[in-house]
Amino acid sequence: MLYFLLQPLARSIKTFNLLNYITFRAGAAFVTALIVAFIVAPTIIRRLRAMAVHQVVREGTPDTHAGKGTTPTMGGLIILVATFVPLLLWGRYTWHRGGQYLVTAMVLTAWMGGIGFLDDYLKLKQKRLGLKNEGLVERYKLVGQLSAGLALGLYVWLFPLSTLPGASTTLPFFKYILIIPSTAALTWLYIAFVTFVLTGASNAVNITDGLDGLASGLVGIAAATFGVFAYMFGRYDTSGYLQVFYLRGAGELTVFCAAILGACIGFLWYNTFPAQVFMGDTGSLALGGALGAVSVLLKSEFLLLIIGGVFVAEMFSVILQRFVFKYRKRRHGLEYAQRHRVFLRAPLHHHFEVKGWPETQVVVRFWIIGIFCAILALSTLKLR
Repeated sequence: MLYFLLQPLARSIKTFNLLNYITFRAGAAFVTALIVAFIVAPTIIRRLRAMAVHQVVREGTPDTHAGKGTTPTMGGLIILVATFVPLLLWGRYTWHRGGQYLVTAMVLTAWMGGIGFLDDYLKLKQKRLGLKNEGLVERYKLVGQLSAGLALGLYVWLFPLSTLPGASTTLPFFKYILIIPSTAALTWLYIAFVTFVLTGASNAVNITDGLDGLASGLVGIAAATFGVFAYMFGRYDTSGYLQVFYLRGAGELTVFCAAILGACIGFLWYNTFPAQVFMGDTGSLALGGALGAVSVLLKSEFLLLIIGGVFVAEMFSVILQRFVFKYRKRRHGLEYAQRHRVFLRAPLHHHFEVKGWPETQVVVRFWIIGIFCAILALSTLKLR
């Protein structure tokens, strides 16, 4: 909005030339998101407390989490407001100059956030009716996530956002290698792959959101990293120097990632231990969807495995725990399966809690691992 209002004035007021620079608008989006989060968070938290929108303690969590049942949830509304306001102010929506990337990422984030909001709302409604707090039925939630992934896959295939084929992806550590489906059947396989990436990313962040500040901090690290990649891929000179594919307009995703980063840091102010509010599915599904969407738009789906290494480990721990438990239960009985688990608790962060690590120690150490994953991902720009 501000770009279209003020940029034409650059001929007479040179200061407005700054709006032509993605780095300036990304910095402005970050600061705006931070300020908006600080402004709206107290009001939203008070409202959630008044409505008794309390966190539902998940089954199987350590006993130390029992006191969190009175902490308000649905704080993802803070993140969504703090993300979209700066994007509306500082985004450039000229369609073939990055607007296509920005709008697509925003739509996917809102879509996933809407699914999460519906889930949180139904939990609140069920609680008031005295019913079991299950929220949105799992299969309905999954249908919504799969629909978003399918829509994104079809869109990038039928309407390529850059000069690269829509149905294509790249590999980290390899220069100028583009994986393109050779047949129509393989193209549909690519669409299924995009659906898997988007659904997996949203669920992985949702599973990771189990400790105060854990998910918001890790998403902030991942968003900052993707912002660097978006900026590099969107510059013709830098992409050529680094020997990566040039994606015209992709630099606009730098503004998107900066807004996500600012929103996460602003939310973390209230979500750090002891948390005053939790993001709930409203925030976790939206943030996971945002990361998944950015990875697909940047043709960097496999890079997400590195940047989101902690999210991958958290998801894998749950899958492995369930698979081994069911296998041992079938082969040796329930008692044996309960005594011989892979992890003391799943997801992974609960395993270390049960081992005796304080919650803050788990969070900070996972952040450190997240930073290491980010540095490893950035190293792929030169190690090609």
